[in-house]
Amino acid sequence: MRRLFPVTDQTDETAVREWELGELADAYAYPPGDTPWLRANMVSTLDGAAQHDGRSQPISNAADMRIFGTLRALADAVVVGAETVRQEGYRPARERADFAGRRAAAGQTAVPAIAVVSASLNLDFTLPLFTEPLVPTLVVTGAEAPSERIAAAEKAGAVVVIAGDGAVVEPERIAPALAERGLTRLLTEGGPRLLGQFVAAGALDELCLTVSPRLTSGDAQRIAWGSSVAVPERFALASVLEEAGFLFTRYRQT
Repeated sequence: MRRLFPVTDQTDETAVREWELGELADAYAYPPGDTPWLRANMVSTLDGAAQHDGRSQPISNAADMRIFGTLRALADAVVVGAETVRQEGYRPARERADFAGRRAAAGQTAVPAIAVVSASLNLDFTLPLFTEPLVPTLVVTGAEAPSERIAAAEKAGAVVVIAGDGAVVEPERIAPALAERGLTRLLTEGGPRLLGQFVAAGALDELCLTVSPRLTSGDAQRIAWGSSVAVPERFALASVLEEAGFLFTRYRQT
């Protein structure tokens, strides 16, 4: 097993240091090419809880947040469900000097766009996510979403992306719709309902799952929730990193 912080000083085999952000970025690089790639990043306790008291932060740690920030810095767009926006208090992505050169070389904007998935567009467009982004926030919805809510989103400066012919969003159409805007390196941070929709639609390419060495019991959601698939889909293990008992796994669709 490869550890997250295995790099030793050549003169002292017991000395360790954190991986540099560039090293993490190389380890989690997206596949080359222009084909859209949707990866998810989630955290789960040993007993399967994706949250504690409605938030993921209590089951995370500093290394998990370091990888969280790296994955965001590699993405063209972060795809997130409306409920997660409300629960986690989502704000616009912030510019990271450590990744500025890498993003510029890749032809990316200074920060990833946040793409909020919502059929109803029942969103507070006065939040900083919509009023203060460095790049316009996207709202992904269906063609028959309420016209007054589409107008409200556009008035707030959001870009409306249609991914469905009816009133609901079709999860398998989200990545292609974003790719039409040049956004192919996609990251979803959930929540569990949205991830469950991607899984059920067979639309997920990669899962980055942090296994937290904690037990919570209770009735918290798992990382994916919703309709069950007829046959469980198999993913292949791509890498495992470890730090302080936390496992940082990466699985790809076979």
